[in-house]
Amino acid sequence: MSLTAALLAPACRAKPSSTGLRVIVIGAGLAGLAAAQRLQEQGHLVTVLEGRDRLGGRTWTSQAWPDLPLDLGAGWIHGLDGNPITALARRSGARLATTSLDNSLVYGPNGQPLDESQQAQLDVLSDRLVAMVATAAEQAGNDLSLQDLVARSFPDHSLTKGQGDQLAYLINSLYEQEHGASAGRLSARWLDADQAYGGSDALLVPGYSAVVQALAQGLTIQTGQRVTQVHWDGATAQGGVKVVCGARAGESSPVHQADRVVITVPLGVLKAGSLQFEPPLPAAKQDAISRIGMGTLNKCCLRFARPFWPASVDWFGQIAAKAGEWGEWVSLSGPLRQPVLIGFQAGQNAETLEAWSDQRLVASAMASLRRLYGPGIPDPTGVQVSRWRSDPFCLGSYSFNAAGSTPSLRDALAQPLAQRLFFAGEATNTSAFGTTHGAYLSGLRAAAQLQSTGSIAA
Repeated sequence: MSLTAALLAPACRAKPSSTGLRVIVIGAGLAGLAAAQRLQEQGHLVTVLEGRDRLGGRTWTSQAWPDLPLDLGAGWIHGLDGNPITALARRSGARLATTSLDNSLVYGPNGQPLDESQQAQLDVLSDRLVAMVATAAEQAGNDLSLQDLVARSFPDHSLTKGQGDQLAYLINSLYEQEHGASAGRLSARWLDADQAYGGSDALLVPGYSAVVQALAQGLTIQTGQRVTQVHWDGATAQGGVKVVCGARAGESSPVHQADRVVITVPLGVLKAGSLQFEPPLPAAKQDAISRIGMGTLNKCCLRFARPFWPASVDWFGQIAAKAGEWGEWVSLSGPLRQPVLIGFQAGQNAETLEAWSDQRLVASAMASLRRLYGPGIPDPTGVQVSRWRSDPFCLGSYSFNAAGSTPSLRDALAQPLAQRLFFAGEATNTSAFGTTHGAYLSGLRAAAQLQSTGSIAA
């Protein structure tokens, strides 16, 4: 049996036993819920502490539009074939709606779809860029950023203005949007170090909340419990770990005792130091936290009375004068039969636009759309936006391999400490970082590591 199959194999459900460990899981995202479910099935007494007033972490299905649950965080199952999230979604009864990157249309700077010659030129540049990144991945030696790699391989004097605009679009579309980071921060050598599942990409029609609710069933979960300190030196008489939460007004800080703790907070929170460890984490783990990147990808969701765009096309790209500005849109009129466009902002653009008001953000998005579809298109009837970098519970969307980092740093981040602390979350997954399935599998891995421990280390 493969490691993935072994992790996914259901354990025998059991009530907490007299020999079961008291386990606290910090975070009720997919990693935390997966770990908690598996450990509870194995007979441990599990409590999940979640700082938010909702479950799901960086999966967030908004109910602001009652007739259309909308994922403002993770939205897709990437690769349906063999993906554990596919099985979870189907088990929850969720209907899946596929989208295809091949079903796309790219607009030029003049607001018109690319003609045959322009599309051929874009394809040639795309093939050259992808091959260049693949070659960088095979070469030993010092790492450099994607931006530096492109500057070496595509000198400014070798490209026309049109080719330069196309190349900037491709960098944003293929890499910055994918990893949530600007080209100057992305590792050229480890850019595509992840492993993908085959098959189509799919949206969950009721949203990711269907998977979250299924995973949370039967668990003891306390929301509004923002963990601020983890004492893991084993000196307490009540157990090996003490977990302290932030105090509410007029109350003392809640304190929880446990034998083991599974930590699934996002990398952005670990970077910020808002979760304190006593004693401090070892140097190798602090180095991993520092050097792995935390990216940002935000959504601007615009709802209209009816589509004014080609309703049968899933994805729209725009080669804009300012690279990365509203360069990627997805339409829900095909997969969900809803007149909704979602515009994406990634990396530095996303971080800059988070400071804008909704009104200014929508005005910018509509100006972009009017360049493509004319000044007469209507204003949206509804708007929803995400601001993940500003969210104190995650401080970013998902991790990426930063220039100068290596995949081994993720192994260091995942390494248990003193048989008491266990770490999960997409950032701890070397082969599936930045994905919901990577988060889920990391939770099962942490549960397996905990289950394999013996008595608490002295």
